[in-house]
Amino acid sequence: MLKHLSALSRDKSSVFLLVLVLILGGVGAQATGLLNTSSGGYLVCVNSTTKVVTHPGTANCPKGNTKLILGAKGAVGSTGLTGAAGLSGKDGRDGLDGKTLWNGVKDPESTWGAPGDMFINSVTKTLFGPKNLDGTWPVGVSMVGPAGAIGLTGLTGLTGLTGPGGSNGGSGATGATGATGANGVAAPIVTGTDCISPLTTCTYKIGDTGPGDGTIFFVDYNDIYYFNYLEAAPKSCESPTKTWSSENKAVTSVRGWAGRAVGIGLFNTFAIKAAFPDDTIANNAAYFATSCLAGNHGDWFLGSLGEMKLMYDNLQGYGGFVESAYWSSTERDFELVWHQHFDDGTQTFDASKTGKAYVRPVRVF
Repeated sequence: MLKHLSALSRDKSSVFLLVLVLILGGVGAQATGLLNTSSGGYLVCVNSTTKVVTHPGTANCPKGNTKLILGAKGAVGSTGLTGAAGLSGKDGRDGLDGKTLWNGVKDPESTWGAPGDMFINSVTKTLFGPKNLDGTWPVGVSMVGPAGAIGLTGLTGLTGLTGPGGSNGGSGATGATGATGANGVAAPIVTGTDCISPLTTCTYKIGDTGPGDGTIFFVDYNDIYYFNYLEAAPKSCESPTKTWSSENKAVTSVRGWAGRAVGIGLFNTFAIKAAFPDDTIANNAAYFATSCLAGNHGDWFLGSLGEMKLMYDNLQGYGGFVESAYWSSTERDFELVWHQHFDDGTQTFDASKTGKAYVRPVRVF
């Protein structure tokens, strides 16, 4: 710890002075806080001639003095050996079991499962749980949702072609002549009344007044459709200022070739009302058409483009129509709808659904 000690060992007084330095000089250094070397020791200076020990306030000794550093930090020793590994600790306690989802073909029994478990009856699709702390199972809850609403009835398919006739059989023997029966009651042929009585034959032609006090504009002479007649509502059920719907929103089931067909207008009307459940007769042509009540009939609807074309073609001069655009129930796209023009017979889709046009309802029977 002492540098240049040999220079002082020849003089006993020097040794005494050195001890005195260690005692008093060290205390004085601590008192003055002179930690003035890079190794953390205390610097003292010994005059080589007078052997006087001083404790300078600087990091260097005056010329002619021997420098001693007391309490200097020694060099770092080598790393010691690694100690032996400690003993392994004891295993911790197992955690609590998690909850279990059980299933079976009947409702759970009290001896099955633990509190907090769940159980599914795979036959009835019923969920039980979580199991109570007292070992009982709560009342089960069905996982089967309520039945959805019944969809619209599909259109009746076309009648198939008649098959070829079979070959004529041979003539049988002539039977005895039976007694003459009583004359039956002839069924009258009437025009302009509804077909209610089985003894009444109803025959209408285009231009006749129909059962709904409207005008007949189509007769299914070839028995192609699920109805016999199309009737245009009377003038009292017409509106000149109706929007097709309250907003531009797609109703894809009423567009394209199928949406323009004759006989599809009734189903188009159902689809439009379902797409706009919050609309009213004030802002929706389909709602207005179904609100018509004429001739004690309330089964009116908004005609398809094909039906409105037949109305224009077959009622030239009849029905009190205006030479303007009438709504159909056939959509062009999410924004546009087909019109039937009763001035020149053209069919266009040049107006938004929120624009306004005439409405003339239709019914079938």
